[in-house]
Amino acid sequence: MLRTPSKASAFIASACAGALLIGAGVMNAPARAADLKQAPISQAQVQLSFAPIVKRAAPAVVNVYSQKIVKTAARRSPFADDPFFRQFFGDQALGGSAPKTRVENSLGSGVIVRGNGIIVTNNHVVAGADSLRVVLSDRREFSAKVLVADARTDLAVLKIETGAERLPTVNFADTRKTEIGDMVLAIGDPFGVGQTVTSGIVSALARSNVGISDYAFFIQTDAAINPGNSGGALIDVNGDLIGINTAIYSKGGGSNGIGFAIPAEMVSRVVDNAVSQGKLVRPWIGAMGQPVTQEIATNLSLSKPEGVLLSQVYPGSPADRAGLKSGDIVLSVDNQAVFDEKGIRYIAATKRVGDQVKMNVLRKGQQLTLNAGVTAPPESPNRDKRTLKGNQPLAGAAVVNLSPAVADEIGSDPFKKGVMIIEMPGDAVAARTGFRPGDIVLEINGAKIGTTADLDRITQAGAATWAVAIERDGKRVEAQFRG
Repeated sequence: MLRTPSKASAFIASACAGALLIGAGVMNAPARAADLKQAPISQAQVQLSFAPIVKRAAPAVVNVYSQKIVKTAARRSPFADDPFFRQFFGDQALGGSAPKTRVENSLGSGVIVRGNGIIVTNNHVVAGADSLRVVLSDRREFSAKVLVADARTDLAVLKIETGAERLPTVNFADTRKTEIGDMVLAIGDPFGVGQTVTSGIVSALARSNVGISDYAFFIQTDAAINPGNSGGALIDVNGDLIGINTAIYSKGGGSNGIGFAIPAEMVSRVVDNAVSQGKLVRPWIGAMGQPVTQEIATNLSLSKPEGVLLSQVYPGSPADRAGLKSGDIVLSVDNQAVFDEKGIRYIAATKRVGDQVKMNVLRKGQQLTLNAGVTAPPESPNRDKRTLKGNQPLAGAAVVNLSPAVADEIGSDPFKKGVMIIEMPGDAVAARTGFRPGDIVLEINGAKIGTTADLDRITQAGAATWAVAIERDGKRVEAQFRG
């Protein structure tokens, strides 16, 4: 089970990092040995130390402390609504205790990637925090601000102010050269005991079925990673960053030798966007598909199950302009084998807008090579966000027109069209009548809803009764309300 570092009973684990992984060729660590990988062949080589690498990398690993103020609801007397007790004791006496607040603290790790105080960590380390504090390896402390926090990649970029001082950093590695079997080190602060180093190997690559984020293509390692490590680093023997550790697979909350890290390709793109634009722009391909199973492979007379079978291609998208069609099987993107839609989406998202990606495609038994220029997902139609008002069941709901850009932001199907509820306060009429974010409004009193303007106009007109049809979790749901 995937586990969070802070809650041992939870299944999703965003638990790890503070980890530094060291690639192969470890026995020749002082040299740049990316192309000289070899197993140790003598006792002297086995006895060589990782200490020089740790000394070089450890100063760039930091602790990230987040603080969140949580308000607890006021305790109310069970007799507060009884007229008899209110008559004798009064409203104030029956009101119960006042709301209270408590402070929640959590610890994660981070990595300095730019000398002017740019730090990358996991989004789940900073999510919901009211204040953030970064502690360097020399124990100096700084307040931090968030430049970008993205739940879909589970990455966050922080900034601390250090004046003219340049901080120690690690550089980004080319993770396309990382191989299964490469030796690795993990450097972090497990359980808050202080900086610790563990070793292992890269156990697997391109793990996309972990269920941690929408842009999953994780590096798996057996280096011991435990709660408190989230947001740390992965480095190779050159001292370059391979990735950010994000999760562990654990039944008891501790390390079972299965950890997952976000590759440096994605980390680098998020950092670049945060620094240059102050927001995250994810290029897209514009295609949807499913893994090729053995059954599908047999039905299509394929020699083995491989690739992604495309079911939809968005009109005018990079995939469409490149010539991809529904029914094509995408075998690889930029020479990286893909096995599900997440793999395609991940590789596209590591590119800059305007970059080209090469796609190896199987179409009716023939292999093709197609080139697609990735773009930002289009916002067409314009989202036209509106908050509905009036005496009607959807009052208080904020709605938008769906588009690929909106879908990318909220993590929904980019092929969906119509008007979606994206948010509402808990005391809104829409919340009390049973609507919730993610609902797509299809019809009001028999009138089809195409845009937010349609919905706003119809609900403002007023009615004695309201017949509302929505789509929820792919199913049509109908309900009636009095005006």
